[in-house]
Amino acid sequence: MENNGRLPSWAAALAGLVAGAVAAGLSLPAAALVKASAFPVVAAGNAAVDLTPAWLKDWAIRTFGEHDKTVLLAGVLAVLAAAAAYAGILAARDLRYGAALLGGFGALGILAVLTRPGAGPADALPTLLGVAAGVFTLSRLLRRALLPTGTGGEEPPGVQTPAAMRAEGEPPGVQVPAVMRAGEEPRSFDRRGLLTAALGGAVAAGAGAVAGRLFTGRSEVDAARAGLALPRPAVPARPVPAGSDLRIKGLSPFFTPNHDFYRVDTALVVPRVDPRGWTLRIGGMVDRQVELTFADLLARPLVEADVTLCCVSNEVGGPYIGNARWLGVRLADLLREAGVRAGADMLLSVSADGWTCGTPAGVVLDGRDALLAVAMNGETLPVDHGFPARMVVPGLYGYVSATKWVTEIKVTRFDRDEAYWTPRGWAAEGPVKTQSRIDLPRPGARLAPGRTVVAGVAWAQHKGVDAVEIRVDGGPWRQARLAQAPTADTWRQWVVDDWDATPGEHTIEVRATDATGYTQTAERTPVAPDGATGLHTVTVTVA
Repeated sequence: MENNGRLPSWAAALAGLVAGAVAAGLSLPAAALVKASAFPVVAAGNAAVDLTPAWLKDWAIRTFGEHDKTVLLAGVLAVLAAAAAYAGILAARDLRYGAALLGGFGALGILAVLTRPGAGPADALPTLLGVAAGVFTLSRLLRRALLPTGTGGEEPPGVQTPAAMRAEGEPPGVQVPAVMRAGEEPRSFDRRGLLTAALGGAVAAGAGAVAGRLFTGRSEVDAARAGLALPRPAVPARPVPAGSDLRIKGLSPFFTPNHDFYRVDTALVVPRVDPRGWTLRIGGMVDRQVELTFADLLARPLVEADVTLCCVSNEVGGPYIGNARWLGVRLADLLREAGVRAGADMLLSVSADGWTCGTPAGVVLDGRDALLAVAMNGETLPVDHGFPARMVVPGLYGYVSATKWVTEIKVTRFDRDEAYWTPRGWAAEGPVKTQSRIDLPRPGARLAPGRTVVAGVAWAQHKGVDAVEIRVDGGPWRQARLAQAPTADTWRQWVVDDWDATPGEHTIEVRATDATGYTQTAERTPVAPDGATGLHTVTVTVA
């Protein structure tokens, strides 16, 4: 025990950190019981995503890739930890100051929670519970950290009361520790008491986090997904032609494995939707409302289709593209069953976490394999990719077509409704642009002189790739050999296997021509507002 009558700053900060952890730990299971989006930490992160300007989001995706959400959550937690530590330092002077700071952050948390789509007053309860638990914990920790210095009004040797300090010449402004009230005995710092209490608080916070994980039904959803038997397709996909995959080491395979398939969305915490409680509602400008359960969906004729998906955030030559075999129900059949009214030109789909997507209705109804998908590459949809159901529409960037965890489709008009990304500066409609990428050799590679393989993929969804060309160091364009492709909705591998690489530094460019006769432009444009353009270029050294 340190008999100095004061609480060191590190000890006060530790008390604040533990109190903050308890607040977050107890609000998590409460949010799981009310609604997952009621957890204030995630709500604050989602609010940050919503308020972040488009240029900053683009920078985050370019810099951190699919780890951008982890970085954002880490940043939110770092801010909250710093605030909690400072609340502890303030509370060591006066508990009301620390409580006020925790309450202020709680108010911001409630604001973030209540502004989420579909939020109600009850969603504020987890935050209120967390703040109350945090203030209580902070008070108890400070009391445990400062214990009376003696009994019966006697002071241990060497410890002075504030009155004695003043009598010996200390100025009258010396502050009595705020945790000591009038009539109380002087207190001294008890390191062991603080650490013991802090350990108890940490255990309580951890128990809350574990309970929150259990209450979210994570294990139930995983079990339901694992136990799902997929029906056989009523309309199987076309056989993949021999030669669709050139099987060159380092070249993207024709089908992208599920664990390698890109993930770009706004969900900081992936929604875990129990298929037993899932429904899809189709309404708006329709003749009749349609509501389907997951069992209803599986009982319908299912269609297989090979479709390449691409994110609008994909830079020229970027990784946010993949090809998969999807299994699902034709969206057009569902819309015709509902009866789309004249004048409707938009499908506003809603995700389980409230994200919205605006899809041109005419595209879905024009005969292409637009699906409400339940499986991917022969297995039930992974949770990260939209289980139990998601939209897949060939030829459109994902932000206007690929709603994951979809729960609602509103038939409407573009001049009446806006989806999530449109007011943030992105185009309302997003057809995929004809593009190509060099997979081999890698940028910056060092190669041996002689015959060298140049290979990659090209895509022009729902149009098809007719030709791919490369050129080296600005020389003449050379035709690449194309792999087969089962439909115009998938990407296509290409290869030039006889480039005679000479010593020195070389720049390789690629371009594709689609079935409409359009050759991709060399003009570089950014991803916003409707997808990047330009030629993918790699520089290599031959020595």
